[in-house]
Amino acid sequence: MQVSEDGSSPVPDVNRAACPSRLVLEHVTSRWGVLVLAALRERSFRFSELRRHIDGVSEKMLAQTLQTLERDGFVHRDARPVIPPRVDYSLTPMGCEVAEQVWGLARWVEAKVDAIGVAREAYDQRREPQAR
Repeated sequence: MQVSEDGSSPVPDVNRAACPSRLVLEHVTSRWGVLVLAALRERSFRFSELRRHIDGVSEKMLAQTLQTLERDGFVHRDARPVIPPRVDYSLTPMGCEVAEQVWGLARWVEAKVDAIGVAREAYDQRREPQAR
């Protein structure tokens, strides 16, 4: 990381390998990170509800993603001492901010998926003669 002009603190720079912001960026932009944040943007979920909501995520990956996002300060885990145990997941204020960002990206991708498919087909057609 670079150091601020006054030399007091490092300036975050995601392009630097050692910058801690790079790891956080990986967490929020991972496949499951984006989907968890987008889902929790809607409302709080219990673990099993969230797993059903996010089609294709394994129990292990969901647990790891939630734990990582909780550690980063984006997800709040509310464990209630009842029988059976109840755990709810929701976004923290900072989590709401980042969820808005990734939600916008996810909606943009959904809106452009047809154009992306056309671009992929054109690319593959241009590359096809080279593969022979």
